[in-house]
Amino acid sequence: MKYILLFLMIFNSLSVIADDRTEKELFSKIPDQVEKSQANATHYDHLIIRGGFLIDGTGAPATGPVDIEIEGNRITKITSVGTPGISIKSENRPKLKKSLNNVREIDAHGKYILPGFIDSHTHIHSPLRNQKVSADYIFKLWLGHGVTSVREVFGLDGESRLLALKELSNRNAITAPRINAYPFFNMPVDGEKVLPPINTPEDARQRVKNLKAIGADGIKFMGAPEKILFAALEEAEKIGLSTTMHHAQLNVVHANVLDTSEKGLDCMEHWYGLPEALFTDRIVQDYPSDYIYSDEQHRFAQAGRLWEQAAEPGSKKWNEVMDTLIERDFCLSPTFTIYLASRDLMRAYTAEWHYEYTSPQLWEFYRASREKHGSFFFNWTTEDEIEWKNNYELWMKFVNEYKNKGGKVVAGSDTGYIYSLYGFGFIQELELLQEAGFHPLEVIRSATKVGSEVLGQDDEIGTIQIGKLADIIIVDENPLHNLKSLYGTGVPKLNEDTQLVERVGGVIWTVKDGIVYDARALLEDVKRSVREEKISLGLNPDIPLKVEN
Repeated sequence: MKYILLFLMIFNSLSVIADDRTEKELFSKIPDQVEKSQANATHYDHLIIRGGFLIDGTGAPATGPVDIEIEGNRITKITSVGTPGISIKSENRPKLKKSLNNVREIDAHGKYILPGFIDSHTHIHSPLRNQKVSADYIFKLWLGHGVTSVREVFGLDGESRLLALKELSNRNAITAPRINAYPFFNMPVDGEKVLPPINTPEDARQRVKNLKAIGADGIKFMGAPEKILFAALEEAEKIGLSTTMHHAQLNVVHANVLDTSEKGLDCMEHWYGLPEALFTDRIVQDYPSDYIYSDEQHRFAQAGRLWEQAAEPGSKKWNEVMDTLIERDFCLSPTFTIYLASRDLMRAYTAEWHYEYTSPQLWEFYRASREKHGSFFFNWTTEDEIEWKNNYELWMKFVNEYKNKGGKVVAGSDTGYIYSLYGFGFIQELELLQEAGFHPLEVIRSATKVGSEVLGQDDEIGTIQIGKLADIIIVDENPLHNLKSLYGTGVPKLNEDTQLVERVGGVIWTVKDGIVYDARALLEDVKRSVREEKISLGLNPDIPLKVEN
C-alpha cells in the first residue's frame, strides 16, 4: 500500500510540473508581462450572493430580493427571499455550508445583480503596438466594468498570442475575461512567423481549416477578392467556424452584407456594407473626386455621409434588406461608441475618465496623426460633426427596427481607438443602444443573452439561470434607471438628505466563472499604474493630458 501511495505522490507531483510547464509555454507566447491570477482567485465550494434585485438578462423585469447560490463555477440555486420594503426573514434563506473548506457570502442587499457583460467587438492590444498598453491594463478595465466575456476580432500580434491568452483565461491563470478568439483572415504574420499568402480560393479554404485546427472560435474578415472571400466563407460554414466582417470600402462594391450573408457570413461589424446594400440609384458610394481611402480624414468624413445615400426608412428596399438579413439569422454589431468622437470630438477627448485611467502612451496614440489608424482628426469641422449626427440618426433607426423585428443586435465597443477607452467605451455603447431606441432591459439583453447566442454559448453564459456558469456582476445603483451608473467613475448625484453632490454607482463585484473579483480594486490598480507611467515619462500626474502635442 505504501508503494502505491508513493507512486501516487510522485505521479501527482509530475502532473503539477507538467501543468506548470505548459503554463510557462503559454506565457512565453505573450510579449506583454501579463500577471498571473492572485492566489485567492479560486472557486468557492459554496458562495451565496444575498438579497439583491435580479436582472437575469432575458429581458424580464427586475425581481427580488433573491439569494443566489454558487458551487464551484456553477449557479446551483436562486431563491426568492422576500418582498421589497419588508425585512427579509432569515428562516426563508439558504444556509451557508460552513462545513466546507472554502465558503463565502456577498452582501448585495439593495443592489442589483446582472449577468456578466459580453463585449462583442474587442482588440487586445499589446505593448509592441502603437497603443503600447499591456493586456493586463485592458483586462482590468474590462473586468472593472463587469465585462466577463469578449469576442476578440483580430488578434493584433497574431493568433499564437491570442490563443495563449484564451487558454490562460480559460484556466483562470490570469485575471481576464473569457476570451473568444476570432483571428484576422488576412493576417500576414503570427508574431515573428510569416504566414502563407492567400492568393487563391484553395489558399483561403486552407487558412480557414488551419484556424479551426489551432482552436480559433471564428474568423474576422475585412474583405478580399470575390472568389477568395466567398471560398473562405463557404468553408467556414461547412466546418462550423463562426464568421464576422468589417465590410471595408475597398471591397464592398462586390461584397455588401447581402452578398456575404448569402455565402454564410454570420455577423457584420460597424455598419459598412449595410447602406451599400440599401442603394437604389448607385452601386458605389458618392466619393468626391479627390477622395483617397488611405487619407483617413477623407475616409471617415465620407463614411459619415453614407447613410443619407441609402434607401429611406420604411421604403420597399429598406424593408426587403432588413427582412432578408433577419431571415438569414444575421447579427449586427454596430459599435456605435467607436465613432462617437466623429459627432462630438470635444466631448470625446474631455471625458472625465481620461484623467486617471487613460495611459499616456495610449493618449499619444489618440492624438491626430497621419500614420496611426483612427487618429484622423487633422482638421475636423462643424460640418463633419453635423453629417455624422445625421448619419447616426438613420443608422440607429435601422438597428432599432432590426431588433424590434427579431434581428440579433449585440453590444461591442472596438475600444482602443478614437478616444474610446476599454471598459468605459463599453458602457458608452450601452447608452448609445438606449439612444437608438432600446429599452434598458433590451440593452442589457443585447449585452448578455444575445451576445452569448452569437458566440454559441447561450447554454452556458448570458443569463443568470440554474446550471449556467457563474458570470455575474453586482452593481450599486439601478442600471435600468441610469446606465451611466455603470461607469467605473460612478456618476454625480445630489444627496437629498445632505444636499451635497456625491459619487454613486459603478460595479462592485465581478464574478467570472465563479471567481470573485473586486471591480473597484481592479480599477484602482489601473489608476495607480497610469499615475506611475506618467511620472516615469516626466509628466505631472495631476495635470490632464492635452490633445495638442
